[in-house]
Amino acid sequence: MILTSAEVKDGIGMAFSAIRENKLRAGLTILGVMIGVCSVIAMAALVDGLDGAMNEEIDSLGSNIIFVDRYEPNTDRERLSEEDRNRPPITVGEARAILDNCELVDGVAPTNYVFVRGGNVAKRGNKKFTRPWLFGTWPDYTRVRDKDVIAGRFISEIDEQNRLMVCVIGVDVRDVLFESESPVGKEIRVNSHKLQVIGVLEKVESNFGNDNENRAVIIPLSTFEKLHPWEEALGLSVRARDIGRMDETLEEITGVLRAYRKVPYNKGNNFALSTQEQFKEFIGNITKYIYIATLVVTSVGLMVGGIGVMNIMLVSVTERTREIGVRKAIGAKRANIILQFLTEAMALSGTGGVVGVVVGILLGLMICAAIGFPVNLPILWVVVGFGVSVSVGLISGMYPAVKAALLDPIEALRYE
Repeated sequence: MILTSAEVKDGIGMAFSAIRENKLRAGLTILGVMIGVCSVIAMAALVDGLDGAMNEEIDSLGSNIIFVDRYEPNTDRERLSEEDRNRPPITVGEARAILDNCELVDGVAPTNYVFVRGGNVAKRGNKKFTRPWLFGTWPDYTRVRDKDVIAGRFISEIDEQNRLMVCVIGVDVRDVLFESESPVGKEIRVNSHKLQVIGVLEKVESNFGNDNENRAVIIPLSTFEKLHPWEEALGLSVRARDIGRMDETLEEITGVLRAYRKVPYNKGNNFALSTQEQFKEFIGNITKYIYIATLVVTSVGLMVGGIGVMNIMLVSVTERTREIGVRKAIGAKRANIILQFLTEAMALSGTGGVVGVVVGILLGLMICAAIGFPVNLPILWVVVGFGVSVSVGLISGMYPAVKAALLDPIEALRYE
């Protein structure tokens, strides 16, 4: 049955009039919907911020990086076969093979670390820095990892070739051992070895407190091998020359490593290559499941809000039974009654949705800013949150509206 514009206007006016007459009840109903929508938006903003922070952390590793290791990231070594468990480690030989034979590679940075019992110690006079991150690497490290020095210089080819006892330190080490004076050209003692400081690495920002490079003492890899000859296994970072040819670069590195490590043609690789994009994809899969969990949990709040809307509308129908009888007696159609009550239900839930969106956005952005995550506005979830809130009003109001429309006018007029 088609309603005229005047009938629609009257129905909407009566619905809002009923809301104004019951301010407290309407406010509590709006509050229930608002909490549900607010929780959806705030959690979505937080998950988006987490995703952005993780991507920034991966980007901070460098540009166009390919990581070479014995196993894929997150490999459960307890489930490996005996053959895989006995894979030979990645050594400096693999790094030289890639550098010498891969035309699509722009730099190679092997890194080897040492952790002494009780932790490394860096000293200068009576000043001490505990547990520095001591590692050896090649001069390509700054290019591969997109790092720079803020004082002095980085390790050079001459330092590497002559196994010089020099080091580049992180800003945290500098601040503790040298305070306000320049460390370049001065000596420090790391564990039992004297090293001359030749540079200071730039400060590295992290969303998750990963300050290893700020606590670093970096020495030439050849010097590291001289001081710690038993530490052969290392990590290997490779910079691709062109990100658009990443697949070709991976194939080239795979071919070189298979030849160097003498892998038979009928055997799989006994090494693993991974890229930043693969890490981002892995993180994206995690945040996708977090989104799903968030939706399930926060939908409970919306469901409770919907139940509240339905409950209030059923009470409203009961309270206004005589009014409905009078309207039907003077010619109101079922469609008029349904429109009135649906409008009232959707007005309540829609208002709750708008307030919930605004509060959810502010809350989510404040939480992200407070914990240092990138601040992102989850547009999709704003639309979803508001759309769901209105839908909740439509669905929750349908039964009470139909119940009101089906009331017998004579029985309604007799209702006390």
